[in-house]
Amino acid sequence: MRSRPSGTWLLCATLVAAIAFALTPARGAVDPVAAARQEGRVVVYGSLESPIFDIVQHLFRDKYGISVEYFRLATNRLLDRVLTEVRTGKPQFDVVLTNQSPMLILKKEGAFAAYLSPSYAAYPAASLDRDGILSPPYRAVVVGIVYNTRLVTAQEAPKSLTDLLADKWKGKVVMPDPTQHITAAVWLANLQTVLGQQYRPFVERLAAQAVLVDSFDPAMQKVVAGEFPLGLTYVKYVYIMGKEGAPLDYVRLDPMLAETHHVALAARPPHPAAARLFIDLFTSRLGLHTLAQAGEFVLAQGIYPPIKDAQKLHLRLMRDLDEQQLRGWRAEFGEFFRRR
Repeated sequence: MRSRPSGTWLLCATLVAAIAFALTPARGAVDPVAAARQEGRVVVYGSLESPIFDIVQHLFRDKYGISVEYFRLATNRLLDRVLTEVRTGKPQFDVVLTNQSPMLILKKEGAFAAYLSPSYAAYPAASLDRDGILSPPYRAVVVGIVYNTRLVTAQEAPKSLTDLLADKWKGKVVMPDPTQHITAAVWLANLQTVLGQQYRPFVERLAAQAVLVDSFDPAMQKVVAGEFPLGLTYVKYVYIMGKEGAPLDYVRLDPMLAETHHVALAARPPHPAAARLFIDLFTSRLGLHTLAQAGEFVLAQGIYPPIKDAQKLHLRLMRDLDEQQLRGWRAEFGEFFRRR
């Protein structure tokens, strides 16, 4: 991947450790591993697919003997659940991990506590949250055109986004509903910087071409099943489902838009020591390597998923949307995108 977040790599962990100590002074008073083991478990809410999270879950349990309870939800449902628990004063989670836009909304709502993990010393300085609340972006979820190779050859496949507008693809492209799905809305909004003056006509014509589903996973399932030859979905599925025999490939767009993901500690975690320990491992180079081997595009130098041409892709990290912007874009997309 030729594009990375700006900033030089931190070589001095002393500064990060000092800030972390200032933010979490009680942690140094006891052995953090012993305290986590005494708590016995950690509860994580996230949008990371369960089979991928299971690998990290086993890594944490094998290393520390602590169980992880994981609740996986689509991004919009995850946001609603965390907001409900926070606003009713009954948080059940220790850690949240999902994409940038909802994480920033939850941060603003006071859902998270400050925590600067020692693992963050290995991330670019510019990627550190100035408030010490969100982790640096640890992975980028790449959205692109994925196609069923039994239905579409590499020669027949679109070579660009605008190729999706050809008459032959009408009603044959499946994608998440951008009026409901957060990442789909963020992706479409960010295309404005890629397409320029072509943006508005592209969105209007794409809406006429595409069939809408709830999220990226069902879009991918329909491509795998052969119900649709093309899908706008996560590129990582080419590897994840390809391991199970799915006939998939993806279009090498330039650039490829990718949404960053973060992890954060709950403001009132039921298991605070275990939560901090989980974040330490999850965002460590070992944790990132584990995620990459499962098919994720992680934001660490020299670590790539086993996806063909992954190291050659030009990734452009998407600009996040705040709650007001998200409502505005959803309303605009609602003028064109309709379920049918």
